[in-house]
Amino acid sequence: MRILMIGDVIGHPGRNAIASLVPGLRSELQLDMVIANGENTAGGFGITPDTARELMDSDVDVITSGNHIWKQKEIIPFINEEWPLLRPANYPSGVPGRGYIRLGEAVVISLMGRVFMAPIDCPFKTADALLEEARQSTMPKVIIVDFHAEATSEKQGLGWYLDGRVSLVAGTHTHVATADARILPNGTAFVSDLGMVGPVNSVIGAEPQDALDRFLTQTPKRLTVATAGPTQFNSVLVEVDETTGAATGIERLDRELN
Repeated sequence: MRILMIGDVIGHPGRNAIASLVPGLRSELQLDMVIANGENTAGGFGITPDTARELMDSDVDVITSGNHIWKQKEIIPFINEEWPLLRPANYPSGVPGRGYIRLGEAVVISLMGRVFMAPIDCPFKTADALLEEARQSTMPKVIIVDFHAEATSEKQGLGWYLDGRVSLVAGTHTHVATADARILPNGTAFVSDLGMVGPVNSVIGAEPQDALDRFLTQTPKRLTVATAGPTQFNSVLVEVDETTGAATGIERLDRELN
C-alpha cells in the first residue's frame, strides 16, 4: 500500500496547492491513500465545512486535525457525520467527533500531544486502548497515526512506544519539516514533523510582521496567513506491507509552487 501523508494545510495558499498537486501525484505515484492535516485550512485557524470539502474534492481521503479543530464552530455538526474528518482520539469522552477511521484496508488515528499543549488524556494510553480494540476485531494491519504535538521528544517517544504495532507515526503541528524520516527497528515508519502546505515567505504560515510584532512587544496580535511568494508542499510517501502492517519504505516528498 502506498500512502501520502501531508503536513498541516495553511489557509487559501495551502488549499490551492493541494488542489494543484494531489490529483496528479495520486496518478503519478499510484497512491492508495492520501491523508492531510486540515486544522488550519480556514484562514490559518480551524476548518470549515467548505474548506473540508475543498480537500476532499482534491482527492484527500482522510483529514486529520489537532488543537485548532474547534476554532470554527460551524464544523462541529459535521464532525459527527460520515465525513472522513478526525479530531484527536485522546480528547475526553463525550467530545463531538471520532478519533480514528477505517478506510478500506487501513486505519487512520489522530492523536494530540500534551507537552506544552492542553492537558488532555494520555496519547500513549489512548493508543494502547485503540490498538487493543483493533487486536480483538478484524481491523486491517495497516495503521497510520497523525501525532499532533509540539515537542519533538514526545513525538519520538510515541514513535518508539508504537514501534512494531503501527505502520506509521507522523508528527504534525510545528509546520517545520524534519529530516529524520526512517523505519524504526520493528517496522514502524516515523518522521517527527511532516511540515506544512503553506507560504514559503512566512513564519510557520503567518505573515512575518505579525509574528515579529508578537515577539517584539509580547502583546496579542492576530496572525494572518501570508500571501506573497511561492507555496511549499511537505509530505512523506510511505509504503506498507498490507499482510503484516510493517512499513517497507518512507521518503520525504516536498514540492514548491510559484
